[in-house]
Amino acid sequence: MLRRSVLKYILTFCWVLLVFLSITPAASALGGPQPPLNQPAPDFSLPTNSGDGMVSLSDYRGQWVVVYFYPKDFTPGCTLEARRFQQDLPKYLARNTQILGISADDVGSHAEFCDSEGLKFPLLADRQGIVSKAYGSWMGYVSLRHTYVIDPDGILRASFLGVQPAVHSQEVLATLDELQARS
Repeated sequence: MLRRSVLKYILTFCWVLLVFLSITPAASALGGPQPPLNQPAPDFSLPTNSGDGMVSLSDYRGQWVVVYFYPKDFTPGCTLEARRFQQDLPKYLARNTQILGISADDVGSHAEFCDSEGLKFPLLADRQGIVSKAYGSWMGYVSLRHTYVIDPDGILRASFLGVQPAVHSQEVLATLDELQARS
């Protein structure tokens, strides 16, 4: 009995030690290494279903930008998240903020999704996941549900990795208010 108790305490101690001294970098998530906060956001240019056909992050210098990655057009969680961003779009515009949605879906799928849901912000086609990888938001063949807030100078100021579609837009707005109050 004593031997079993000692072994139990040793294993517990080792587990606690591993948890507290974890060598996993804090800036890593399921989709890969995250871009560092308070540094320039990874720049990109991707095809879109709206405007002149291409959107670059640099097009929005002078504005705040919310870049949200999502798995797939027309799925329940992605539809709910997009609807919430659309519902709150006037609040974002009042805060000088552009919303950009990114997934691996093609431009045609994005066009149908925007028409179906009445979305008035650009959805960008990251077919090969290159931009999703740069933001640590790529899982094999789909983008993960991650969101990033970028300031008017192109600096990454906030990231959201544990996104709940039903309340996410409100969380982003609250964070945007905090960030804009500091600047």
